[in-house]
Amino acid sequence: MTSPYAEPKYTVPGLSTQGGGRVIDVLRVRLHALNDLSLTLKHIHWNVVGPHFIAVHEMLDPQVDRVREMADDTAERMSALGGVPGGTPGVLVAERTWDDYSVGRADAIAHLGALDLVYTGVVEDHRAALAEVGKIDPVTEDLLIEQLRSLEQFQWFVRAHLESSGGALSTAGALTEGQAARSAEQGGSR
Repeated sequence: MTSPYAEPKYTVPGLSTQGGGRVIDVLRVRLHALNDLSLTLKHIHWNVVGPHFIAVHEMLDPQVDRVREMADDTAERMSALGGVPGGTPGVLVAERTWDDYSVGRADAIAHLGALDLVYTGVVEDHRAALAEVGKIDPVTEDLLIEQLRSLEQFQWFVRAHLESSGGALSTAGALTEGQAARSAEQGGSR
């Protein structure tokens, strides 16, 4: 989906307005993903229950804070490139290409199973964005690399709760958040 704001009237020195516009367009979707992720993490933080409550509850707040920083950095990069970052809920919902997080009040392990799938989607899409902007703008490429480092670490933290001592991931093969949540609760047996 191409944003009506994609090609700016100006951009950073050394980058064409067409190139700047393409980077802005890629970052637009990343901004939506990061804003959505921070809200999803907070939703889980508020709705997690069970014996692992406090561990998961406290693990998520630093992730929320860092993801919000990533969103801010992404929006500021878009502005520096001459773009218009859309940060309202209406724009996010209208332009996102994924469904809303589907798990309500649930056991901590169930939420982590679903969150593993969320992180997989965000990381895969960030990597695809990185491959595209890397051909155009090394500064934005660096920004996305830094963000990926944190996102992958956060997924590792989540997966530590879902992995058996033998290295099997309880959510392996799950295609939906609901499947992943159920698999995680059952320890991988479906």
